[in-house]
Amino acid sequence: MIIVQLLGGLGNQMFQYAMARRLALKHQTALKLDIAAFQTYTLRFYELGCFNIAQTFAASDEKQSLTLIKEPHFHFTRRALKYPDNVYIEGYWQSEKYFKDIETTIRQEFWVKEEPAGLNKEIGNEIRNTNSISIHVRRGDYVSNPVTNKYHGVCSMDYYQACINGLVSRVSDPRFYVFSDDPEWTWENFSLSYPVRFVTHSGVEKAYEDLRLMSLCKHNIVANSSFSWWAAWLNENPDKIVFAPKRWFNRDELDTSDLIPDSWICK
Repeated sequence: MIIVQLLGGLGNQMFQYAMARRLALKHQTALKLDIAAFQTYTLRFYELGCFNIAQTFAASDEKQSLTLIKEPHFHFTRRALKYPDNVYIEGYWQSEKYFKDIETTIRQEFWVKEEPAGLNKEIGNEIRNTNSISIHVRRGDYVSNPVTNKYHGVCSMDYYQACINGLVSRVSDPRFYVFSDDPEWTWENFSLSYPVRFVTHSGVEKAYEDLRLMSLCKHNIVANSSFSWWAAWLNENPDKIVFAPKRWFNRDELDTSDLIPDSWICK
């Protein structure tokens, strides 16, 4: 049995699940999700139920018989691919290297079960039929919480402008779709000379709808956020162009060299 602790927002939970799923498949054993942390970590909630995943929850006493394994550092650790069966794992595991060899399974399981409807269906069809480019702007507690801001920081407008310039030089007739947890800020600060749509209707309770729409775009500009990382990774366009920030954290001691896939462009 593999039990994984889930913590953080949707993107973090997806990384944690993907790493644990790979380990469970390696050992042909059961995967169970521990969501107990959300009882005290009330800033976030369990969000993976929207996906077509192997969803079985761990009982409170099940982890007692397992060996605890904690992520040793932020960057990829190769020995994690050889972790044994019957372990309880904690960490963030933010690299595709932990699950690259089961990529097809992860893509299938991170498919939203509920079919898009209403505005999501309308925007999705529009995205499919244009040279669509998603822009994700992560602000929220990255701005409002001094501790979080010091740790994460935010992507600058210079970053976004450089990415926009890089894409319009490569993509004909681009159409931009802007997603953010601070839509008012994006309305005030993004003045594009190209068609643009600000997608603001889903809200935090249905963040997966935004993630799905971003993944449908032909190309992506991601923030320093695991949420838009996953949207870009799930984008199935074989010719996709993805721009990502070179500086992911405000902390230089964190090695992020394994975070960004090789085919993405760092700015």
